[in-house]
Amino acid sequence: MAEESTANATWSRMLAGNRRFAEGKPEHPWQDETTRESLIDRQNPDAAVLACSDSRVPPEIVFDAGLGDLFTVRTAGQILDDAVVASLEYAVSKLHVSLLVILGHEGCGAIDMAARELDEMIEATTAEAAGSLEAADAMDDLADRIASADSIMLRTAGISVWQAREAELDAHEDFERVHVAHTIEELVTRSEVIQDALAHDRLMIVGARYQLSTGKVEVLSF
Repeated sequence: MAEESTANATWSRMLAGNRRFAEGKPEHPWQDETTRESLIDRQNPDAAVLACSDSRVPPEIVFDAGLGDLFTVRTAGQILDDAVVASLEYAVSKLHVSLLVILGHEGCGAIDMAARELDEMIEATTAEAAGSLEAADAMDDLADRIASADSIMLRTAGISVWQAREAELDAHEDFERVHVAHTIEELVTRSEVIQDALAHDRLMIVGARYQLSTGKVEVLSF
């Protein structure tokens, strides 16, 4: 319960920081010389954030945070690999963060690239089929084809786009939201450390999507 309370308080503080940022009233807290010197020998971040590498979405700025507040990992499309998982496990097991935020964003180029590559795969798959029945069979195997694709974007973000379309969600923003949900699911599946922290209420995971157009962070519920 203590960890849950801490996580909720941290998330509320981060969202308050985002409101300041979106309103053009950032405080830029904890960025002074005294804070920097106090962190030379230790760090105690409140949260870990997995975010996209997009230059327009720096979590520390978006949440109006300071030095030592956030343990941040960034990849294109917030895609997971072994190094990313290990980094987040370090934040949970060694730094004892109680909150993990998976942060997607509006206008994600990685999602756009994955959607284009998925369309190309579908076109190639159906073009190879001799008839409608064969094309239908080929489409039934699409998930396996995506999983074995050479492109890492297609294997990761592409499966999110496909899942969204299967649910009759065709808007780009829906692809981004589904990809956040898929990333959370994949992370929990891959990491026993994170599974254990969740099972024992030492960790809370939240999904969010940053809106370039407004500066606001949209909280996602799954």
